[in-house]
Amino acid sequence: MSAFAAALSALFANPNIGRDAVYIADGGAPVLVRIVARRADAVTDFGDARLWSETTRVDLRVAEVPAPRPGDRIEIDGDAFLIQGEPVRDREWLVWTVDLRPV
Repeated sequence: MSAFAAALSALFANPNIGRDAVYIADGGAPVLVRIVARRADAVTDFGDARLWSETTRVDLRVAEVPAPRPGDRIEIDGDAFLIQGEPVRDREWLVWTVDLRPV
């Protein structure tokens, strides 16, 4: 395991950073996973206008969720979300970042 992978595992395991969630692939069985929430707001330029929107993004470990797809479901503290858009993998191929929308 690389030093980066070990540090990443420690972050996901940290109770102040990582959280438990349930990942359900479209048509699959529920799987308990650890996530890191990134509930940042997004500012998008559209012509001369700037649009602000609330976003819900989470990081998933590739080791736990090898191939997330749009339409897959994630449940966090009883709230259900669907993955929207294509998941993005980090440079080290250890973490997926996914955009979520409430169900």
